Amino acid sequence: MNEILFFGSNQYPKLIKNKPEEIITEPIQFKFENENENENEKQIKQISSGYFSTTFLFKNGKAIEYSRNSKQNPSKIQIEENIQKVSVGYQNEAILTKEGNVFAKGIDINPKNPNQFINISPLIKDKNDRIIEDVVSGYSSIYLLTSNHNAYGICSNYYGQLGLYSKTLKKTQKPILMMKNVSKIFSGNSSNHVFLLNSNQELFACGLNIYGMLGLGESRKETTINKLTKIQNIPKGKIIDIQCGNIDSIMLIENQNENPKRKLYSCGYFQYNGLDKYEDTYEFTEIKSSLFENDDNNILEISCGNAHTLILTSKSKSIGFGYNEYGQLGIGNTIDQITPIQIELPELRFNENISNYHVSCGYRKSFLYYSLLSFSNLEEDLIKLFERKEFCNISFKTENGEIIEAHKLILKYRLKNENEIGKT
Repeated sequence: MNEILFFGSNQYPKLIKNKPEEIITEPIQFKFENENENENEKQIKQISSGYFSTTFLFKNGKAIEYSRNSKQNPSKIQIEENIQKVSVGYQNEAILTKEGNVFAKGIDINPKNPNQFINISPLIKDKNDRIIEDVVSGYSSIYLLTSNHNAYGICSNYYGQLGLYSKTLKKTQKPILMMKNVSKIFSGNSSNHVFLLNSNQELFACGLNIYGMLGLGESRKETTINKLTKIQNIPKGKIIDIQCGNIDSIMLIENQNENPKRKLYSCGYFQYNGLDKYEDTYEFTEIKSSLFENDDNNILEISCGNAHTLILTSKSKSIGFGYNEYGQLGIGNTIDQITPIQIELPELRFNENISNYHVSCGYRKSFLYYSLLSFSNLEEDLIKLFERKEFCNISFKTENGEIIEAHKLILKYRLKNENEIGKT
C-alpha cells in the first residue's frame, strides 16, 4: 500500500495530470495512472527524481519512469534483473541490480542513443571490481562503489568531479578509478561535486567549489578542486549522510553516546545553506533550529534537490529550507527560506510510525512517501536498520573466517554465503 505526497514543479514531466498548474506549493497526494494494474499496485521502495525524469522503484524489483522524453507516461524500465536502487541525475540515470550490475543512460553514456540503458559494469578494467555495491548520480557524472570498496567515476570531469587532475580529459565513457578503501559515496542529482568517505571516517572531496560547498575552509576558495582533497575540520561524530545540492552541501552527524543525537551541518551558498548568514560558508557549520534541537526529536533523514533541503524528524515533522521558486518546500508560497521552516502536511495515512516515511528531493520538486520495513529481505533491512536506527551492533563471520562489522555490513549486503549471524 502506497502513500506519496508531492509538491514543486509539475513539469518536465507533468506528474499530476489533473493539475494544470506548473507549480504546486502545498503537499498533495500523488497517485499512479492505472493504480490497480500491473506494477503500480506494488509497494514503493524508493523515489529518485532529476530535472527531466522521475523514477519509482517498487519492492518487487521493478521500476517505472515518468520522463519528458516518454511518449506515454509512465513507462516500465525494461531491465530483466531485479532492481535494488535507482539514481537519477540531471543528464543521466543509473540503476543498480541485485546481481551487482549497473545499467545507465545519458548523453555521455551512449551518445548515439542517450535514452537506452546499457550495462556499464563490464567497462571497468579490473575484472575483480565489476560487482557494484552502490551507485550515485551527480548532475553530469555517475559514481560506482564496488564490492572491493573501490570508487569509480564515469561521464563528466569538467569541474574535476572525477578527481582527475587533467587539462584534457573532460569526460570519459569508461569508469575510472578515483580512490580505494571507500565506504560511501555522496553526491546529488544537481551536484558537480562529490564526497568520498573511507573506512577510517576520513572524508575527501573534489569538484565544483565556487561557493565553498566542499567544506575545505577559508583557505581553499578555488572555483574547482580537480584532485581528491582531505577535509580537515569535520564535525565530531559519525557521518550518517551528506546530501549535495548544486551550490551547497548538507551533512548529518550522529554522536556516539548512549542516546544518539543527530545534528545538521552545512556549507556553501549563503541563501540556501540554512545558516541564516548573508555570506557563503566555506566549512561545515552547524544548523541550529528549535524545530529539531529538542532532546526527544531526532533527525531521521535528509534530502537535497538543486538548492533546497528537506528534513524528516522522529516527531513527525517535515522541515525545509532553501530555494523555493517552484514551491518545492511545500509551504504554500514561492518565497526562499534561509532558515528551517516546518511544512504543514495533510494527515498521513500511516502517521503512527513516521520512521517508515522518507523524503526525496528532485531538481525542483519534492516527495514524502511511505515505505514499510517488511523484514522479508534480510540484506535490505539490515542496511536500513543501520542507516536509520544505529541502535545496535551486528557482526558475522564469513566462510573464510572474515569478521564483518556493522559499518562494513552496510556495504556487504549480499549474504548468500554468510553464516553465524548474531547480535553482539
